[in-house]
This record gives sequence, structure tokens and C-alpha cells, in this order.
Amino acid sequence: MPENFSGQTVIVTGATKGIGRAIAVAFGKAGANVLASGRNTQELDSVCRDIEQAGSKAIGLVADLALEESPQIIANQALESYGRIDVLINNAAIIHDSATLVEFDPKIWKLVLQVNLVAPVFLTQAVLPDMIQRGSGKIINISSIGGTRGGAGRSAYRATKAGLISLTESVAAEVKEFGIDVTSICPGATDTEGFRSAFDHKGRQQDANLMVPHEIAELALFLASGKSSAITGTAIHAFGATNPIFQSGAKRGKI
Repeated sequence: MPENFSGQTVIVTGATKGIGRAIAVAFGKAGANVLASGRNTQELDSVCRDIEQAGSKAIGLVADLALEESPQIIANQALESYGRIDVLINNAAIIHDSATLVEFDPKIWKLVLQVNLVAPVFLTQAVLPDMIQRGSGKIINISSIGGTRGGAGRSAYRATKAGLISLTESVAAEVKEFGIDVTSICPGATDTEGFRSAFDHKGRQQDANLMVPHEIAELALFLASGKSSAITGTAIHAFGATNPIFQSGAKRGKI
């Protein structure tokens, strides 16, 4: 039976496009009250309409995670509007153009660090007091397969995604005693607007092996549910058909 999140409050950052939008709508369809944050008012309105059409409550909050005050504003709005925070999805991220460290604009490097890692840290810090007081909560950090290893031209992005994995482990160790689970999802290549833009790609039209955002949303629903009680402090790799085991070159009947 599908998990029912009725009465629960879910915060999703970067909820206007791609994986974030899919997650926000999926939780809305599962009955949750959703606070969706992003930088575009019209796109937030569209997400909220989809959630409300599913019969759930939704608030679209314009928030730029490059600003230090945004994490606390997001948490405060969720508590003011819904009275509790049950699930936090740290999804918002910048995917930068490929650049070697020698040529990398320091301002862009710092911006990627702020949005992809610093903001999730302090949004997590902002929601934890309510979760600790109630003795329950789920925090899910959307990392990346890129966070498991470095890659030429991707230093800022991959460093922040690696940081999210480490953050997941550290915070999980601190809050398990309060009934809170912290996990991260490491998607492989997924057909999103950000992926298409960053890699000048046509998405599944170009590569049918790419995952779709809904697949990651389903995983987030599971990790936020009571069914995932045995899972915390770990990163779940979600490769889909791009999993390296399918790319090894091995042929059936050959070693």
C-alpha cells in the first residue's frame, strides 16, 4: 500500500524543475502539506497548482539559497504555515559549466558551494529543533553519483555533492537517538532541464538510458516513509540504466 503522508509537512528546495518538482508533486499526491521553494514565482505557482489539484496544501516560497538568511526563512515559513516539519528534501543545486580549477571564476566556485552545500547545512540546522522536540523526522539530501568521485572540470559541483554525503553521515550519527533519519540519494544521469543545459544534451531523446525525475521522487517517498526505518546515514546510488555494470563491455558467455 502506498505511504500516506497526510498531516505531514514536507519542505522541498529547488522545487520548480526536474527532480525537485517531481519530488514536491509526488509528496503532494501522497497527501503531504508541501512547502516548495525556488527562485521563479510562476514556476512555483505551477508546482503548487499541481499539488493542490491532488488535494493537498502547497505554499510556494521564493527563496534564493545564495542568501545566508534563506534557510531560516524557509524553516520559519513551514512552521508558521503548517505547525511542524516532518521531512526536509535538500535538492536545490547549481550545475556549473565545465571549467578547470585554473580557469574557474572564484565567485562562481563560492556560489556553487553556498547553494549546494552551505545552504543545506543551515536549513538542516533550522529544521532539527522541531524534529528533535517531536522525536521524529526525515532529512534527505539529493547528492549525485558525481559526489562519489572527482572529475575534470567538475571540481565545485562534485566537491559539494561529496560534502552532502559526508554531512548525511555526520548528522545521522547525531540525531538517530531522537528518532530522526538522514539519508542521501545519489542520482546518475537524469533527464532534467539542468542536465540538458549543463551538458548541451537533448535528454532521453538523445540517450534513452537516462532516468526520469519521477524515479528519484519514488525513492524519496520511500526514504521519507516508515518503510525505510532500517536506513539512515547512508547514500543510495540511483543509476538506472546508466549503471556502470551495464557499461563494462562484458558480453554474455564471455569473461
